[in-house]
Amino acid sequence: MSAGGPVEVRAEDGFDAAAVHSWLSGRVPGLGGRPPAVRQFPGGASNLTYLLSYPGRELILRRPPAGPKAASAHDMRREYRVQRAVKPVFPYVPEMLAFGRGDEDSPLGEDFYVMERLDGLILRGDLPAGLELTPGQARELSGRVVDRLVRLHAVDVDAAGLGDLGRGAGYVERQVRGWAGRLEKARTDNVGDFADVIRWLEDHRPGETRICLIHNDYRLDNLVLDPASLDITGVLDWEMATLGDPLMELGSTLSYWVQADDDDVMKASRRQPTHVPGMYTREEFVAHYAEATGTEIGDWRFYEVYGLFRLGVVIQQIYRRYHDGRTHNPAFKDFWRFVRYLEQRCREVIAKGRG
Repeated sequence: MSAGGPVEVRAEDGFDAAAVHSWLSGRVPGLGGRPPAVRQFPGGASNLTYLLSYPGRELILRRPPAGPKAASAHDMRREYRVQRAVKPVFPYVPEMLAFGRGDEDSPLGEDFYVMERLDGLILRGDLPAGLELTPGQARELSGRVVDRLVRLHAVDVDAAGLGDLGRGAGYVERQVRGWAGRLEKARTDNVGDFADVIRWLEDHRPGETRICLIHNDYRLDNLVLDPASLDITGVLDWEMATLGDPLMELGSTLSYWVQADDDDVMKASRRQPTHVPGMYTREEFVAHYAEATGTEIGDWRFYEVYGLFRLGVVIQQIYRRYHDGRTHNPAFKDFWRFVRYLEQRCREVIAKGRG
């Protein structure tokens, strides 16, 4: 589950850079006459992300993965629309440049879009060479991560023209039911069915706190930082943004927030440096969010279990693509092992409430 900077494009994910350049030149001025150098970001496990390097300018191209896709998944038009609409009211979004429809005129034969690259630092795995954080700086950064999420959840969706982005009320129930259905479709013989976990979620489902804009994949390694101040200047990967309950987003976010005292398996899954001294614990993250928003949390176990269960399904969906030969990325080979671990971790969190 590691991620990193751009690398050579995998053969199965390649495309005709000259054709893309010809199409893009008619929509984005000043690109010059030569096609860009193309590299691929290896961390993408859902939509594919490429760096298009022109002299003095870098752009990002996003497209779906190859193979069959669920009707509601990998919606490039929606992802493009959300970021374009959010930017005027939440400026921490790349500038959208061009959208390509998947018709006969598309150089890729499928929907895709191109945006400006946000310059800055993205923290993946361990801290990069040369960057050291004191415990105080790490704590301040943790607080900024929470505060940016608070600001996102305060966006006026009607003013942004996104009032129709999601179905709104009933979100909590739909998410539990929906992720259970996705697991059923993606299961392989080497993972469990989470049956007892799903029953517990259904039996302990709380009422919704409120409905707001949620990013739905809000993680430290989806944030762009100013290298000098470590202020958050950008939020990336809006593929799953919708209108939903903010505490469900908090649970999803913290399923990736690995602490220094987590067990070895959880530590092995870490893809962001949330373990360094001074970083918030998950409990501190929740407390900061609750205080900043005035939200009554209730039984946090529900949101924690939901986040871990959802992560398990996401990982299993990725593994299923590898299992079925629709991708040959070796990074996905052992994802099934982590799915089994997450099922057990859900059970351990549930057991915390037993007297």
